Amino acid sequence: MQRTIARPTGISLREVLPDGRILGTQDIRVTSCCCDAAKCRPGDLFVALDDLDEDGHDLVQDAVRRGASSVLAERPLPVDVPVCLVSDSRDAFGRVCQALAGDPSQELRVVGVTGTSGKTTTSLLITSILEEAGQCVGIMGSLGYCDSVETAKSTDGTSPSTELASWLARMRVNGCSHAVLEVSSIALATRQTAGIEFEAVCLTNIRRDHLDFHGSVLNYRNAKGRLFQQLRSDGFVVINADDPTSKFFLSRLESPVLTVGMKETAELTATVIERHRSEQTFLLSAGQDTVPVRTRIIGDHHVYNCLGAAAVGMGYGIDLPTVARGLESVSSIPRRMERIECGQPYGVYLDQATTPDALAMMLRTLREVTDGRLICVFGAPGDRDVSRRPMLGRVVERGADLGIITSENPGVEPPLAIIHDILDGYNRPSRGHVLPDRAKAICWALSEANAGDSVLIVGDVGGSGCVSVSHGELFDDAAVVRTWLKETARLSGEPPWHRHLAFD
Repeated sequence: MQRTIARPTGISLREVLPDGRILGTQDIRVTSCCCDAAKCRPGDLFVALDDLDEDGHDLVQDAVRRGASSVLAERPLPVDVPVCLVSDSRDAFGRVCQALAGDPSQELRVVGVTGTSGKTTTSLLITSILEEAGQCVGIMGSLGYCDSVETAKSTDGTSPSTELASWLARMRVNGCSHAVLEVSSIALATRQTAGIEFEAVCLTNIRRDHLDFHGSVLNYRNAKGRLFQQLRSDGFVVINADDPTSKFFLSRLESPVLTVGMKETAELTATVIERHRSEQTFLLSAGQDTVPVRTRIIGDHHVYNCLGAAAVGMGYGIDLPTVARGLESVSSIPRRMERIECGQPYGVYLDQATTPDALAMMLRTLREVTDGRLICVFGAPGDRDVSRRPMLGRVVERGADLGIITSENPGVEPPLAIIHDILDGYNRPSRGHVLPDRAKAICWALSEANAGDSVLIVGDVGGSGCVSVSHGELFDDAAVVRTWLKETARLSGEPPWHRHLAFD
């Protein structure tokens, strides 16, 4: 974990953590803190966090030897420096990080987006709407961070408390009016967002996910609900009225709520007018006002994401035409029904669709716009929820004409063992074509495609850190697709679509 930014004037732990019990002194003044004993510097507050791998309470002596002048912990410790005892050191760590950064969320209008799927897309759509309305916006999500001046690649999931505090402070310094944060259930469960005040919260949906971490659907749902506890008293919430589990929170919220939907009655609704292989048009309605929205990203899932983003925009008083322009300006998002267009006579789409529900929705969407066969290349990541694997196989057997099972970031697990788990979901396992080498699986799928077909390549595999099974190096599905199309065009004597290829 990174160190927090230092605050020369320091903060008072008695003020920041009023429920804490301070031992060895009346108060602890903190100018910097760290939760990694090996990185402690003289004067740091060392925060003892209990991780799955190690308990920070066992490393306190090492931190003190390196210069830690005080300790934040959940139990008394035999050290010669002042100690602040709290019931939850993770929550306290987040609050200390935000305080050291000057509590930037108190001066920013922070929007939190959570849900099983659609977080990234909805965050980008919200940002686009706010910018269309003339606002200066910072964003933090799985695709990266931006403080309105500089950008950086993201870590996996929601950033640690240190990075959240640092980037929010940078957004404030750069004059941002709003900050849009993509918030995962794991980040909420581990209190990474503690100390942040949200003015708006958008819940996209709640499905079955991350059970390997949370243990049960109930724990997962409760983790999502933590975000509402950080809502400002004058804040508002956006909820999907078509999602049964999301509606669970409606009766439990005291804040103003805007509902969205395509089926149930809601404040903001959408009706799809037409859908093609490369675009769709829907009517966005709020009360008596209706505007058409034309997007290059297709599928009901994208319409729901647009609805959630539109509701946030309208919650900030942005008019419907401006909202529509903001939605339409987002034409492509990596691995979110991303269309690879090189002029080929069939559709090629990339989507991460990590859950069975999301994958089923992708297949249904493509079935609507596919005249020929629907081909799906998919797998399942290692070291994750094993119960999800046979469900993925069942979804593809039912929803695709040709399913090709391959590897997807297997981690330490044998790829064939993961593939076997997927095949357990097939009624007729012989229908599952197995090609463990991901590049070969993608190329074979493309070779099987004819005019009018659609090829869906599924998996959380992109060019930003995912590892190839066969070569142990960075792997990019999109690069494999484009290379195959280019080489096939060259070897086949330049078919009619060759002139559309983009050469490096």
